[in-house]
Amino acid sequence: MRWNPDSYHEFDAERSRPFHDLIGAVATHYPDFRPRSIVDLGCGSGELTAQLGAKWPEARVLGIDSSPEMIDRTSAHESAQVNFSLDSIEDFTPPPGLDLLVSNAALQWVPGHPALLDGWMAAMGPGSVLAVQVPGNFRAPSHSLMREIANSGDFAAELAGVLRSGDVVAEPGDYLHRLADAGLAPTVWETTYLQVLAGENPVLDWVRGTALRPVLAALSAERAAEFERVYGAALQRAYPPTRHGTVFKFRRIFFIGRHAS
Repeated sequence: MRWNPDSYHEFDAERSRPFHDLIGAVATHYPDFRPRSIVDLGCGSGELTAQLGAKWPEARVLGIDSSPEMIDRTSAHESAQVNFSLDSIEDFTPPPGLDLLVSNAALQWVPGHPALLDGWMAAMGPGSVLAVQVPGNFRAPSHSLMREIANSGDFAAELAGVLRSGDVVAEPGDYLHRLADAGLAPTVWETTYLQVLAGENPVLDWVRGTALRPVLAALSAERAAEFERVYGAALQRAYPPTRHGTVFKFRRIFFIGRHAS
């Protein structure tokens, strides 16, 4: 599946806010924390990874992403402090001395990621911190309607197995227990952002940059346009415009934890 950085960045402010909330929570909960080695798993095009370097200027920062299209954009943010690598999250092993492992809106793409979390936490050393944010809106109309249409009519055969069920991520309590079982002191919360979007069908524009990509990649151009027509009409009914714009509720799950020193 190819990524389109321009489409993803269409809602840059809305997409980046959870990252800032995640990193702000790390700084608030661990005011004495001074990481020297940081990895950002699923770094995308690197803008937010570079901000980790600005937040902790004494740290070496490595951003990892499996998308060549995204990694191609990271050169603008590379420096002596911040570097990037094309690699998969599934193949990642925490390097010795890693102080902070960050993953923002990436693990939902990785089947079985809770087991990967267990391995990463076991490999991280004393005083190290894990900080993760994943979308928790897979049962919202934006996603349930997509699955409903993909599983109906002529699309069912073409899109069989393309979309996963609503259990793409775990519930907050599940992550809490995993962190605690691994010996980390966990802090877990969820936030539902009420995002006010502009445009004729802004929720369709939003998902084109993320969740809809596997569907579009699996269909011919003609069939993709037909899917968007049907799905877009359903989204407009589910997310009608208001006098202030279209309100798109977006739930996100956050969890951070630190190993004892």
